[in-house]
Amino acid sequence: MRYIGFLFFVSLASPALAHHPMGGVVPETLLHGLMSGVGHPIIGLDHFAFIVAAGVLAATINNRLWVLAPLGLVGGALLGSAVHLSSTNIAGAEALVALSVVIAGGLMAIGARARIGILLALFALSGVFHGYAYAEAVIGAENSIITAYLAAFSATQWVIAVVAGFAARLIFDEFAWFRARKLAGSSIAMLGAVLLTQAVV
Repeated sequence: MRYIGFLFFVSLASPALAHHPMGGVVPETLLHGLMSGVGHPIIGLDHFAFIVAAGVLAATINNRLWVLAPLGLVGGALLGSAVHLSSTNIAGAEALVALSVVIAGGLMAIGARARIGILLALFALSGVFHGYAYAEAVIGAENSIITAYLAAFSATQWVIAVVAGFAARLIFDEFAWFRARKLAGSSIAMLGAVLLTQAVV
């Protein structure tokens, strides 16, 4: 019962909104490109949920290099954006984005831990699909605006992931973390499942 309201809200969300932070208008200035790049990872439920989960998963790495793991997501997203901007099609990209949310949330819920290399690879692969979706917002924009957009969403993704990771590490040693991680991970996985259903129906 506690998930019903959450699922209802998510089911009403429009996937297209996540791809158009400027309301569907292609950015025409550097400022608009920057604003769109910052907004895209935040207002897109699928992207934001995945980035948060990625940050928490990265934070399970037992050394200071964990903050580098989200760079796999950043790099993959840049590659995915380049693929889309080159007019190359990735079939089912929306479904693959949603699937990545399901997987990341599920790993978070079960308390999975992985080496930094494995997480880098996972984040990079998932990032390709997220980046492909990101690029939709700047199709047709000038190169300088696209560059500003790419830089902004790259920085925003990394900051969100690291903040989420630091927040998680603050409570790793607390008893409440087990339940919080399980609930948050399950919620993220459920969100991904709803979005996946929307993408394939």
